[in-house]
Amino acid sequence: MAFSNLEQDDGDVMSEINMVPLIDIMLVLLIIFIITVPVIKHAVNVELPQASSEPEHVEPETISLSIDRDGQYYLNTRAVSDDELRERLAQEAQKEEPPSLHISGDRDVRYERIAQAMSIARETGLQKIGFVTSPDGSVGEVTAPTAADQPPPQPTSAQ
Repeated sequence: MAFSNLEQDDGDVMSEINMVPLIDIMLVLLIIFIITVPVIKHAVNVELPQASSEPEHVEPETISLSIDRDGQYYLNTRAVSDDELRERLAQEAQKEEPPSLHISGDRDVRYERIAQAMSIARETGLQKIGFVTSPDGSVGEVTAPTAADQPPPQPTSAQ
């Protein structure tokens, strides 16, 4: 099939390709692909569980040991003797996650009583021992904490 030039009738064959029909076909194909690609989905809908990559931070249990000016021990607001203190700390040290011991002593108490409390705690197996001080440096008397100052003690099971 030959194309001729109607303006010039010299019998030459037209050597240019008509691009309009090719452009029309390409536009139709482009529209078809744009419409059909979002419909064709090669994935399975799965609702993934939400998880955090950070480990759960659990605050360790703390035991409060107060020593008044006379050297009397108060374990979680309850007065205890030296032997009873040793037994209670040994029970606490046997837990899967041993608690930390916070010692607060009166400024007039003999250092010997504080050192004895630390020694008893170490002997029973408690490793985390800390001292409670006044943050503002004010001079004040440390007495046995009241029930309002401390959270209620957690029930412990004897092992």
